[in-house]
Amino acid sequence: MIIAIGCDHAGFPYKQSIKDVLEDLGHELIDFGTHSSESVDYPDFAHPTANVVEQGLADCGVLLCGSGNGVCMTANKHAGVRAALCWNEELASLARLHNNANMICIPVRFVDEALAIAMVRQFAETSFEGGRHGRRVGKIKRYC
Repeated sequence: MIIAIGCDHAGFPYKQSIKDVLEDLGHELIDFGTHSSESVDYPDFAHPTANVVEQGLADCGVLLCGSGNGVCMTANKHAGVRAALCWNEELASLARLHNNANMICIPVRFVDEALAIAMVRQFAETSFEGGRHGRRVGKIKRYC
């Protein structure tokens, strides 16, 4: 699976360990930065990460920021992106299983690194259940 990853300065401390785990699982990664803890603007990294998911160049994506909200709101502006803000493993699993989420957004100031890794692993290893959930996901539209 090809996975896009992006973060702002708050998410940077977790990014490399998440990348390492995903690569160990055999996934190919596309890293959109940031590449340091220097203060940056999250949309500058969330948009390119969401773009490759939207265009089908990546199967899914991982976004990290302090609250997770900024990157999640930004990613969800892209047609075909279903970004889910998750703070535990069950939400990460359900986001894929029931909502066919194709991006996970992690609030690094509210979860420790081990939990962030576990959530990303759960997200990557869970498939969409379909069925009645497919009907519901099909009703998600962009109203702009």
